[in-house]
Amino acid sequence: MERTSNLPHTALEKTSGWINGFIGVVIFSGSLPATRLAVLEFDPVFLTVARATLAGLLGLCLLWLFRERRPARDQWWPLVIVALGVVLGFPLLTALALQYVTSAHSIVFVGLLPLATAVFGVLRGGERPRPVFWIFSLLGSALVVGFALAQGLSASPTGDLLMLAAILACGLGYAEGAKLSRTLGGWQVICWALVLALPAMAALSLWRMPVSFSGISATAWTCLAYVSLFSMLIGFVFWYRGLAQGGIAAVGQLQLLQPFFGLALAATLVHEQVSLGMLAVTLGVILCVAGAKKFAR
Repeated sequence: MERTSNLPHTALEKTSGWINGFIGVVIFSGSLPATRLAVLEFDPVFLTVARATLAGLLGLCLLWLFRERRPARDQWWPLVIVALGVVLGFPLLTALALQYVTSAHSIVFVGLLPLATAVFGVLRGGERPRPVFWIFSLLGSALVVGFALAQGLSASPTGDLLMLAAILACGLGYAEGAKLSRTLGGWQVICWALVLALPAMAALSLWRMPVSFSGISATAWTCLAYVSLFSMLIGFVFWYRGLAQGGIAAVGQLQLLQPFFGLALAATLVHEQVSLGMLAVTLGVILCVAGAKKFAR
């Protein structure tokens, strides 16, 4: 399989990268609504480890099918960080958070994900962004915190804190995975991270498995299948391929569209109310993240 090179991207590669990245963002946008429905019937810890186990088994099959070489010794620690961030951290923290807040409320926090990814990219890469970058960063954070506080009794501080922790974990996992994909390959990063976590996830799945599945609805099973196959694996195949083909900085901006797609899905599939204030805050956060991205270098 092809690896990411340092050669300039051709016009065709850039176009393909944008298409793949867009598909990945659309797939990820369904994660929170699907998780919201799934945790109504599944224990959030079981949901987290079960989705990682199913995706890990598929990732193992892909690596075996394409006879991928093992990562180098210095690539294992970054893979551990990716696994902790996107295989365990983000799914578990969001599943716990969605017991306290709606998926529409949580999607506003996802507007901070591109900024979190950029900040960890700065920390990991040693870049020195302009001061304007930090102005947009603080403004975007203030919008999210202000929105959470303005919800009063309708929101949960526990859910908000869990969502913030989830965004930090995912941002670190994205930044580390994007950096690693340059040498290891795009889809290979998520597959190896899933395989690395598979023994622990499989054991925890057996431990947290419900005594009976008789009361689980078809909707909950469908949501589990979605977050296992699409959110945990297939979405990353398109996402990392897009980053490799079109460039991490450019294609990464497509994450700014995710809150809009997520709010639309929350309204149409989960039938949650999306207020004008929620849309306004999401738009404001997206504008702040876009400004921070612009001045990141």
